[in-house]
Amino acid sequence: MKEFKYDDAYFQRTYAGWLGKIIGVRMGSPIEGWLNSEIEAKYGEIDRYVQDYNDYAADDDINGPLFFIRSLIDFKEKMDDISVEDMAETWLNYVCDGHGFFWWGGYGISTENTAYDNLKYGIRAPDNASIERNGSTCAEQIGGQIFIDTWGFVFPGNPIKAANFAKKMIAVSHDGEALYGGMFITACISSAYISKDVFDVIDLGLSVIPENCEYANLVKDIIRYYESDLEKNWRNGFRYIQDNYGYDKFPGNCHIMPNAAIIILSLIYGNGDFSYSQMICNTCGWDTDCNSGNLGSILGILNGIKGIDEYWITPIKDVIISSSCIGSLNIDTISNSAQRFASLGCYFAKKDVPKKWKENTIEDCLYLHFDMPNSIQGFRVDDDTIIKNSTHEILQNHRTLLLESLNSNIIDTYIKTYYCPEDLEDSRYDPSFSPIVYPGQSIEFMIENANENPVNAEIYFVDLLSKKRIVITQMTDINPGTCVFKGVIKNYTEALVSRIGIRIIGKSSTNTNKIFVNYLKISDYPTYEIDFKNYKIENYGFSNGKLHTEVQGCSYSKGLWDLENNVLSGSCTDSGELLFGYYPSKNFIYEVSIKPQLGFKHLINFRVQGLSRSYLFGFTGEERVSLIKKHIENNVILSNKYQYKKNKWYRLKVVVKDNIFKCYINDELIFDYQDANNHYSFGQQGFTVMESSRCAYKDVKITAI
Repeated sequence: MKEFKYDDAYFQRTYAGWLGKIIGVRMGSPIEGWLNSEIEAKYGEIDRYVQDYNDYAADDDINGPLFFIRSLIDFKEKMDDISVEDMAETWLNYVCDGHGFFWWGGYGISTENTAYDNLKYGIRAPDNASIERNGSTCAEQIGGQIFIDTWGFVFPGNPIKAANFAKKMIAVSHDGEALYGGMFITACISSAYISKDVFDVIDLGLSVIPENCEYANLVKDIIRYYESDLEKNWRNGFRYIQDNYGYDKFPGNCHIMPNAAIIILSLIYGNGDFSYSQMICNTCGWDTDCNSGNLGSILGILNGIKGIDEYWITPIKDVIISSSCIGSLNIDTISNSAQRFASLGCYFAKKDVPKKWKENTIEDCLYLHFDMPNSIQGFRVDDDTIIKNSTHEILQNHRTLLLESLNSNIIDTYIKTYYCPEDLEDSRYDPSFSPIVYPGQSIEFMIENANENPVNAEIYFVDLLSKKRIVITQMTDINPGTCVFKGVIKNYTEALVSRIGIRIIGKSSTNTNKIFVNYLKISDYPTYEIDFKNYKIENYGFSNGKLHTEVQGCSYSKGLWDLENNVLSGSCTDSGELLFGYYPSKNFIYEVSIKPQLGFKHLINFRVQGLSRSYLFGFTGEERVSLIKKHIENNVILSNKYQYKKNKWYRLKVVVKDNIFKCYINDELIFDYQDANNHYSFGQQGFTVMESSRCAYKDVKITAI
């Protein structure tokens, strides 16, 4: 097999594959679970999006690929030795307990729910997901193949290695034929980078699973039927699948086998054409978003971005919304996440990242660029301004974003840095958000004024709390040509930033305006405050029969969190966690007032990297204060006697500098600790209550060091 090139084309095709996945999921989501007869009666053949969205909300088919691959980031130094247990920790770290992320249909009903609960109660992977423990019906549902796309992206042109890595992650939740199905689809995605057609892709996919397993026999049987079908009519193939591999032939609510048959049918009868194959896949019915998502990954890579029609791409806005426990990670773009996958691919192949993509990787900042074709990085306009990706270069070898107004001399473009329930179409997978931009951070645009005359420009943000649009730069003259335009969000420490934008006012008498944007860079660390009297409970409504609410700007995993009498209250049975803040935060001072009310465990979290990794400081007994390092379990580092009273306010403060933590109560130094053992170097902040405790929190202050 020819050596794969980790070049610019790899990054571009990974973007096309990831975009194809998201198109397929969005296309199939409104008809998920429908029968073919129901679909055709209402819509006919599905050759379009059947539903418009404000912004497409979180979906399990996107959550899994986006976050499970983070095991390669979190355990990067292990390289090929990353284990099934490491991947199980990824589940426990990023998945909220009991809501969001995937379908919580009940123990023994939802495969993922079952696997997670087994992990939570100490059953180690892969035993937690085995047929021996959970039975074949539970173990062989569809999740084995719907979460695995990104393993193919990271191990391109190497189906065996891709399948072996994917196998470890699949084994955290599935077994049996679902294990083989996930390996097969992963290998197909990896093979699409080096294959000439769909049949070549399928052959390489089959090469990584047992020759006579039930899944392989299904694939080969459908190909045999296709070869015998003189009409080459997909409806003939679908009738054959209904008769031989229908839902009535397999147990459970969403078995992998019928849906695998639909993917194969769509690949071979669609003959590699993206739109036609998606039409077949979605018109057939059953688990439409899962099937068309996997199909989209394969065909996106096989054909590249030129094989995906523009009408699929534009409505997505290059945006991904997800529902992990880390609210700021739930706001992302297709472009940046695809770059992240391909950069991981270079790392694990021990290859250099291509020059262009090195230049697009800036540590400790959010850098939005436009080097993926069709990328707009979530930029929006509220009027009839033209907005599109452009080959025009400001910096050599880098694409730009074109903004052109033909009927007005004003261009106003922005990105959303926080989402509210009303922004989203639904809440099926319980998204929650922390802003991706905070007071104290710098905002920098590189733009080109493509007009003949100077323009005026200003950078602004929108504060969700006050509903105000706040300008952070003076109106500035920008001459024709290129400039870097920069501002800092200062003097607004009490703000929830929901939008960052730039406003360009032209001076031409022709009432037109044209600019190009090379990048938006958001850098530096936040300094801000939270006064909970200005915050509210966000109500997402009912999803899956449950009311979904979130404290504004925060994400909870467990416990009861509410805003009462201008303060935040948290209570729990076994434990409750509420997380917030800037995920890449490193060195800072974190202060908050807390009032213990019931029970004895009232703490604050810092450097939170998820639900499995953080530090905690606070009251841990009737007369006890402790510093804890959490790695799945809570490990007490230091503990002292400390007398405190219920229903009295205490000011807790941690000064976090590199691996040194100084912890104070009411300005009294309690702990001065240096973590010399693999310290957590970054993370969010949060609150924790444990063991039937209840605590109030107010007056949060974060100061960057």
